[in-house]
Amino acid sequence: MKVLEINSVCGIRSTGRIATDLAMLLNHRGDSAMVAYGRESVPPVYQSISHRITTQNDVRLHALSARLFDNAGFCSTKKTREFVQWIKEYDPDIIHLHNLHGYYLNIEILFDYLRQSGKPVLYSLYDCWSFTGHCAHYDFHGCQKWKNGCESCPCKTDYPKTMFSHARKNQEKKRKLFTGLDNLHIIAPSEWMASQVRESYLKQYPVHILPNGITVDQFCRKESSFREDHGIGDKFMVLGVSSFWTAEKGVEDLNRLADDLPRDSFQVVTVGRQKKNLPLSDKILAIDSTDSIEELCRVYSAADLFVNPTLQETQGLTTVEAFACGTPAVVYRSGGAAECVDDTCGISVKRGDYAALKNAILSVASGRLKFTEEQCRAKAESYDKDRLYLPFLELYDQLHQETRERSKVLNV
Repeated sequence: MKVLEINSVCGIRSTGRIATDLAMLLNHRGDSAMVAYGRESVPPVYQSISHRITTQNDVRLHALSARLFDNAGFCSTKKTREFVQWIKEYDPDIIHLHNLHGYYLNIEILFDYLRQSGKPVLYSLYDCWSFTGHCAHYDFHGCQKWKNGCESCPCKTDYPKTMFSHARKNQEKKRKLFTGLDNLHIIAPSEWMASQVRESYLKQYPVHILPNGITVDQFCRKESSFREDHGIGDKFMVLGVSSFWTAEKGVEDLNRLADDLPRDSFQVVTVGRQKKNLPLSDKILAIDSTDSIEELCRVYSAADLFVNPTLQETQGLTTVEAFACGTPAVVYRSGGAAECVDDTCGISVKRGDYAALKNAILSVASGRLKFTEEQCRAKAESYDKDRLYLPFLELYDQLHQETRERSKVLNV
């Protein structure tokens, strides 16, 4: 069996690692798998199974066009035609789509080929871009226009940023493209995402809820001098982790916590980059992003409590990473963020209810609510990446077998 994974990046960040993990698993068991990607560099270990779709200059031109004309996903014409020719030569049995946005692909050309090929297609949705006219996420804005036809987009300054919105036209083009396949399966990483798909024009397709996971052997409790190094001492350490701290990720509520929690007994710590126009409070100990899992685990392990105040989230694996290091969590019920939290490992409170968030933190700090390291670790182990990838392999096998059986019938 030959499988082609298609994603914006390869072997880096969450979606890129998922694509390469699946490809490596397939290759290790004797199948053949490649990852076609659009941008940035590839770690050396994955270069032999990777194929770059476009160039950095083409990505820049695509991004510029999207900024001016709101046509993200509809540029890169020449490079996508070349890529489709490469797919025909590789001739995969199954094609697994991951992030299609990211300024590297023309979805009209790709889906014209997919429709004509008749090959089984899986489409993993890490956000909502596939069924909106513009945005990747709409929850922060409370926008529901995608259900009946996008227009007057409130998200045009969000990724993928644009000066002039063509959301209605884009959504209609996507609808025609994405609903034109006979053998498409949608993969959602959370119940919340699956519920959104079922209210969209993609509802005609089977939806498989297959959560993303972590490598629990890498994410685990570690001895840490983080407290001593940063003068935290025996204060109750509240930790937040995000790639970027934005309004959507809850930066304002983190700043409120830093102001409201007693400074003599609490320390709010963050890991992640700040936006210049929305800085973190100077009362917060802010650590820049890190690509080192070892370093991140030491921070998770030093914390007394993990907090995820996000106001929009598809799944929220940083919470699971904290659990793996023995640290309980308090989270908002935003999107799929709370689906990994139960009463053995943390608390979820109403989305945006700051008072409930703060009270939950105080309840854990006072000992009124207790969670053990073992309970948190047990929850994290249910998200072990190796275990969660098995249903993907089973789905590949099922679709491959069904295709072979149909082929036999047609050839009789």
